[in-house]
Amino acid sequence: MAEKDRDGSSGVLHGKYELGRLLGHGTFAKVYHARNLQTGTSMAMKVVGKEKVIKVGMMEQIKREISVMKMVKHPNIVELHEVMASKSKIYFAMELVRGGELFSKISKGRLREDVARVYFQQLISAIDFCHSRGVYHRDLKPENLLLDDDGNLKVTDFGLSAFSEHLKQDGLLHTTCGTPAYVAPEVIGKKGYNGAKADLWSCGVILYVLLAGFLPFQDDNIVSMYRKIYRGDFKCPPWFSPEARRLVTKLLDPNPNTRIPTSKIMESSWFRKSIPKSVVTKEEQEFNESNEKLKQSETLNAFHIISLSEGFDLSPLFEEKKREEKEELRFATTRPASSVISKLEEVAKAGKFSVKKSESRVRLQGQECGRKGKLSVAAEIFAVTPSFLVVEVKKDHGDTLEYNQFCSKELRPALKDIVWTSPTENSMPA
Repeated sequence: MAEKDRDGSSGVLHGKYELGRLLGHGTFAKVYHARNLQTGTSMAMKVVGKEKVIKVGMMEQIKREISVMKMVKHPNIVELHEVMASKSKIYFAMELVRGGELFSKISKGRLREDVARVYFQQLISAIDFCHSRGVYHRDLKPENLLLDDDGNLKVTDFGLSAFSEHLKQDGLLHTTCGTPAYVAPEVIGKKGYNGAKADLWSCGVILYVLLAGFLPFQDDNIVSMYRKIYRGDFKCPPWFSPEARRLVTKLLDPNPNTRIPTSKIMESSWFRKSIPKSVVTKEEQEFNESNEKLKQSETLNAFHIISLSEGFDLSPLFEEKKREEKEELRFATTRPASSVISKLEEVAKAGKFSVKKSESRVRLQGQECGRKGKLSVAAEIFAVTPSFLVVEVKKDHGDTLEYNQFCSKELRPALKDIVWTSPTENSMPA
């Protein structure tokens, strides 16, 4: 590895990244513009000095940040591409987010309610995703929310985050951290707190700041400010719409047990209003185009079947790979394609999905926004012989975890009656 100077601010890292100008710096890290020499992609390189970090006992925190960022890949979370190290430095190769902090937008004044809503929807989507993976951010504030070139929000700085493994025997977190004005009352109380509920309080403060242009709990005396936070003592400005006021009040509930959970936030009328169009329209276009190219029902030969299944025997088609999240499943049936389509329509009806179909394809489009937008599932029917079909079901859009839950709880039980099982299944060794 070559470094032209002592602090690694120029030169080539691992023969792969060319370091450029300084973009910003904090107490323990500097962030440089970098270029991946293999792909030509621009990225941000966060450089942390090991000595400084070890001296203040923050090595565990750095390791935690690396572990967390590898776990949470989401469109509204800054992506960590790679971690490298030299004798004196740790290098984080990260997604370059050029639009600056959301904080600088608010510092110019409050945002229009529809603009604030889009940022808040993206924030909740990212935080809900983290919570589903057992990760709690614990330092949510506008300075840790970046904007990309398209104005999309990206959550960053997982340095203070906690895993569900950090929960004590009482199931609560006990480390006080975060930025005073955004910290939940139960965190100040030091009696232990639920990480997800504490994050949602911070989301409530952020929403208030986006809509108001100032903080809900303000006082020059920090003890007085903590008292206001503890009591939930704030007022909404007159320009807040009734729906926004209702949601903010439910988020800034000082009692974590009655504070609104993520699922209810997503169901609230204010949140659901004009949810930005997801990539569904593009997918629908692709669906229609591919249907035009497809014949009434594509015929498969033996080689196709082998490539479609994880082995020639089609009986274990509903088995899952151990410990892996699968994005597709396949099954065989002796029922006609119309029966398969009817079954899928029943599943759609029960699970709040809309349906698009042709003779050999069905697409289930979720109506509710999940962790990565609306879940959509595509099923394609292949005819092996006129009376033997193979059906391939894939996640088209949305969160893999939600897709897997949908498959195990709704899809598989509904299709049980029509799935073909091999006559030799019972005599075969397990």
